[in-house]
Amino acid sequence: MKRRKRLTFWSANEKDDSLVHNVIAGKKTATASVASECGTPYSEYGDGGYEIGDIVEVYDPKQRLRCTIEIVAVHPMKFNDIPEKVWRGETFSSAEEFRECHIRCMPDYDLHDEFEFMIVHFKLVEAMEDPDKTEQ
Repeated sequence: MKRRKRLTFWSANEKDDSLVHNVIAGKKTATASVASECGTPYSEYGDGGYEIGDIVEVYDPKQRLRCTIEIVAVHPMKFNDIPEKVWRGETFSSAEEFRECHIRCMPDYDLHDEFEFMIVHFKLVEAMEDPDKTEQ
């Protein structure tokens, strides 16, 4: 049987699982990736190529399964036209904050106005037990 697709969010360090916590809390409902790379796996825990209806396993930076999500929408977006649903879904307070964070976190890319992202919107299906709370 084929396994489910996997997703992991970018993190500056393996202790920062705040994005996963935001998904579980219902705050984070979208993620952005480079459109030209969206169908390419980016790690063992990041398949890319997410499609509407996919049930996806979400892993934290320590590669622990934390929740499953369902993909509800996928669409391209230009860096100069960030809809409110996207920046709010990414837990930012504005389109400008979205831009500033992505410029800082993606220094290898020239994020100009016409740069294209692929946006994936999702909803939480199931949260797993927090492994940090069970280890205490």
